[in-house]
Amino acid sequence: MSKKVIKITMIVTIILTIFILGVFALLHYSIKLNGQKVVHLALNAEYHESGAEMNFFKPSSAIKVIGEVNSSKVGTYKIKYETKILGNIKVSRTRIVEVVDEISPTITLVGSETVNVCDDGEYQEEGYEATDNYDGDLTDKVVVEREDDIIFYTVKDTSNNSVTIRRFLKRQDVEKPKLTLKGSTNMVVLVGSTYNEPGYEVSDNCTEKVEVKVDGKVDNKKVGTYTLTYTATDESGNSTSLKRTVRVASNTSSKGVIYLTFDDGPSATSTPKILEILKKKKVKATFFVINHDASLDYLIKQEYDEGHTVALHSYTHKYDKVYASVDAYFKDLTKIQDKVEKITGVKSYISRFPGGSSNTISRRYKKGIMTTLVKEVRDRGFHYFDWNVSSGDAGDVKTSDKVYKNVINGLSKSRSNVVLMHDFANNKKTVDALERIIDYGLENGYVFDKIDMTTPMVTHGVNN
Repeated sequence: MSKKVIKITMIVTIILTIFILGVFALLHYSIKLNGQKVVHLALNAEYHESGAEMNFFKPSSAIKVIGEVNSSKVGTYKIKYETKILGNIKVSRTRIVEVVDEISPTITLVGSETVNVCDDGEYQEEGYEATDNYDGDLTDKVVVEREDDIIFYTVKDTSNNSVTIRRFLKRQDVEKPKLTLKGSTNMVVLVGSTYNEPGYEVSDNCTEKVEVKVDGKVDNKKVGTYTLTYTATDESGNSTSLKRTVRVASNTSSKGVIYLTFDDGPSATSTPKILEILKKKKVKATFFVINHDASLDYLIKQEYDEGHTVALHSYTHKYDKVYASVDAYFKDLTKIQDKVEKITGVKSYISRFPGGSSNTISRRYKKGIMTTLVKEVRDRGFHYFDWNVSSGDAGDVKTSDKVYKNVINGLSKSRSNVVLMHDFANNKKTVDALERIIDYGLENGYVFDKIDMTTPMVTHGVNN
């Protein structure tokens, strides 16, 4: 090939290269982006479109913007700027918008940042919660690590933002022992009778060596009020104190007093009418309640609010369950005690055995159980009451006249009179006799009162 041909070829090549580069530049740079080509946008921040301009041929208004940015969702978005030049040649530029989450998650500890633990004890994790502004609940993603007495909690979100917090364990016992008094904190015993200490339960978070000291003494031979102070102290010197008040009361029977008592209620048909009569006559009474559905709880509250004594009869009143064992009896008694306390706010220790302490039906289920129970209820701080006047309204008595006669014929001014009646459903005969019974008592010099923990117990002889 001649030098002339080679020279012409080189010139043509250069011209074509310049032309191609020119066309490329024309196509590529005909659109100019305003602002940055790559934009970093914080999550949930507002995206402001910067737009683009034409460098050649056409006004900027000819540019079509294609694409949207969802700033509430992490991701990479493309905004395309497009137009046509030189007839029908399409040209475009692209802007990249990256929506990023740069906020770290948060971890919240359940409990304190500094926790006291026993010298040789293990820390029981109290818990934690982790949340993220974008990922939401990350609690199950938390990594827990421990170095000596420091616990590290770390969590990372899907954008690799992470956070670490610490909990510090302090080796010292600052928690007081837990002390619970068995029985009532306000007890009554009759003068001359034995005071049976119900005892206490104590526990400590760090040691089994807890010393309990009881200060005070009950003189059961002298009427008065005595205070016993129980102080539990652990090996670290932490202590808890509780008090029990014991009243030694006279055992002299209140002669000529009538204690109206009603068993097996409340009921929606009898109890409201009985309460209405008692209110009208300004007489207080004692209700030995059993468990009914919650719709009748308001009547127990009304009995208490109107100044009557709400006492304990049975939760189930089913002899086979109540007298199956000593534990079964107290399980039943405790349930009705808890229910009464929940309704009235007061824990009652006045009780009546289903069938009375003289019942023989308990022989079917546990021989000798009543002999045990009459002592055990006293040992646990309860006072139980039988009766010495029976209305017969739960037996063969059919009329209000007979209920009336049974009661007034059983009264005596030489003793206290505990009258057994019932406020079970539809006991019309007792409701109809009640006002006449009260009138008779008032007209004949009796007084009416409710049973409390100072009332001398009226009990039967035990037959099992």
